[in-house]
Amino acid sequence: MAAERREFDGIRRHLTGTAAITGLGVKFACEGIRGEERWVMVANGPGRGLASQAVSDGLLRYLDRKDAGQDNVIGMISTGYCGALDPTLRVGDIVISNETHLSSHRAFARGGVTTQDRVAVTAAEKRALLQQTAAIAVDMEAASVEQRANELGVAYACVRVVSDAAAEDMPLDFNRYRSADGTFSRGRIALAAMARPFSVMPALLEFDRRSKQASLVLGDFLADCRF
Repeated sequence: MAAERREFDGIRRHLTGTAAITGLGVKFACEGIRGEERWVMVANGPGRGLASQAVSDGLLRYLDRKDAGQDNVIGMISTGYCGALDPTLRVGDIVISNETHLSSHRAFARGGVTTQDRVAVTAAEKRALLQQTAAIAVDMEAASVEQRANELGVAYACVRVVSDAAAEDMPLDFNRYRSADGTFSRGRIALAAMARPFSVMPALLEFDRRSKQASLVLGDFLADCRF
């Protein structure tokens, strides 16, 4: 489970037999094979509400295809980007939550991951969250995925990659460009960037470049680790 399709770009490179899934009422869904496991990737936008909609009964019915010889759901992974709260974390670092059990030869940071239904835009906001929660990172969906996994009695994992460091501000206040259902309006973001072509636009392009690279790092980690 992630917010955006591109957060799966890295892991999709490591899967075989990938195929799109339709009819689930989500913005993006596809599946593929990793070893002997079937992975289903779902992205439905940012925030708790859209994440809760994504882990719907319809999705579970699709996953629980006993008539097709498939196993039941054995676990849910909340993945994608996160903002660093711990000032020692850098863009591209992997963060796993305290509740996550995995093994990997790759480096990662373990700690609390706090979920809030807004982007942590400024370094000041991140410092305040660190003081309030003692978490090392912040995201927008993990709590909803964890709740659903607990309801189903299946394993839960949170594996995230840092997209912005604790000491840096976002190039824009992305919270201002969310639609009524919580999704980000790419058109409005583009217009806001074009209105400030010499300051916001370069910063936004650099943030996009780093995010794409972070997706690849995340995919390599997921492909190599064992849950």
